Amino acid sequence: MRTLEIFDSTLRDGAQSQSISFSVMDKLHIVKALDDLGISYIEAGNPGSNPKDLEFFRRLCEVPLQHAKIVAFGSTRRRDIAVEQDANVQALLGANTSHVAIFGKSWDFHVTEILRTTPEENLRMIYDTIRFFRDNGKVVFFDAEHFFDGYKHNAAYAMETLLTAKEAGAACAVLCDTNGGSFPDEIREITRRVVREIGLPVGIHCHDDIGCAVANSILAVEAGCVQVQGTFIGYGERCGNANLSALIPSLQLKKDFMCIPAENMPLLTKTARYIAEVSNIILNNDLPYVGGSAFAHKGGMHIDAVHKNPASFEHIPPALVGNERQILLSEVAGRTALLNKIRELHCNIEKDSPEAQQLIHALKEKEYQGYQFEAAAASFEMLTIKELGRYTPYFESLYFKIIGEKFIGNDTHLSSAIVKVRVGDKEKISATEGDGPVHALDKALREALEGFYPALTKVRLTDYRVRVMEPGQATAAKVRVLIESTDGYMVWTTVGVSPDIIEASYKALVDSIEYKLFKDSQKIKEKQV
Repeated sequence: MRTLEIFDSTLRDGAQSQSISFSVMDKLHIVKALDDLGISYIEAGNPGSNPKDLEFFRRLCEVPLQHAKIVAFGSTRRRDIAVEQDANVQALLGANTSHVAIFGKSWDFHVTEILRTTPEENLRMIYDTIRFFRDNGKVVFFDAEHFFDGYKHNAAYAMETLLTAKEAGAACAVLCDTNGGSFPDEIREITRRVVREIGLPVGIHCHDDIGCAVANSILAVEAGCVQVQGTFIGYGERCGNANLSALIPSLQLKKDFMCIPAENMPLLTKTARYIAEVSNIILNNDLPYVGGSAFAHKGGMHIDAVHKNPASFEHIPPALVGNERQILLSEVAGRTALLNKIRELHCNIEKDSPEAQQLIHALKEKEYQGYQFEAAAASFEMLTIKELGRYTPYFESLYFKIIGEKFIGNDTHLSSAIVKVRVGDKEKISATEGDGPVHALDKALREALEGFYPALTKVRLTDYRVRVMEPGQATAAKVRVLIESTDGYMVWTTVGVSPDIIEASYKALVDSIEYKLFKDSQKIKEKQV
């Protein structure tokens, strides 16, 4: 099994995503998560680009690392200036990291049209910068920016940039598909030539502008690359970068390369969800390996086959990457799927038992009312345990009220919520404001309960969807509300139905909190056993 160096650029390339803005603490949390997973290198950003990154590099000493090495990132010196006089170079040196990544132009078009310098000066810029850091005791990775485009237009010059980096003392030459427009066969063939000719360890850095970044990276590894760069859940500038949460298991579980410690592979899904939470983005359900739909089955024939042998429709067991199989309950799932789902939650229930019939009746009644559990597995689980009498209530919801206000003369809309709950023999009233009635309700309900259940402080809503079920009835129609929640480790979805959108939302909110408390209590019981 050949070992690969995994180089994560979430904090640098990922931070260039349109929807991402990391705080210093966000970056520190992500460093810790990536290190716990066993990532080889973490590219922490450009210390010369802004005060926030300077502060981040200063505080990195607060995070004790077990696996990863921190890499500072920056460019070659500017044209026509001594390397010692370049402010960005000095800031990079001041980051005090053992490793630096230096990017330089390898496409002569960029040299003459973007840098507005000569090909010879660009080579001197590469050499001087890498040599400077080598003389200062740093391990240097050279990111050959736009390498594949450069190679296709002027292979001799693109190779000359790599040979210059090698001569200056670079430890690895990283081939960058910066525009993300190369195809897998091009990547494989060009990488193979470079590996054969360069006499230096080679890495790969692919963007995803035509949707080939993961495939391109895998073929580059098969062509001889020893370092793989990407961002952990694939986001980045424009269409994003090669997705490491897909690359790592594909290379390790299917191609027999060692990317992270084998015992850490089950942390993959948890890490992806945590990084998404810290990044304040919704993790795409369709992501390979770590997405909520990665091992989800809906069609009745598929579900039947999976229950007979999971390998029929699952390319790996989901537990290998810390994910779970999802059996989606819908009109196409069938009776057998429903019974199998019930058995997953309560394995002692038989097909013809009174309990099974009771649950099927309850489910049909809920569906008649407008409930749909295909995308709300948490609500289905709560329905199941309640119908079977296996649920002990954590709280009783006594009362809620919403007040909506609009300030005349400006665009401010404010909603207030009052919630009253009972926990045991104690009652609590909470009142708060929010950006809309559901936001206010969510805040008030959790505020009323957090004193009893502190774990709820980590819960937040990540998605809110409303569907009008009977459009012909206009404003009297029932609505179905789906709420997705997370505590930073797991993600769950609940559903509520009512002609009143606020009541439907409140039902989904209550289900969400009950599910979180139920799951936490299960974990405690498992530890006690």
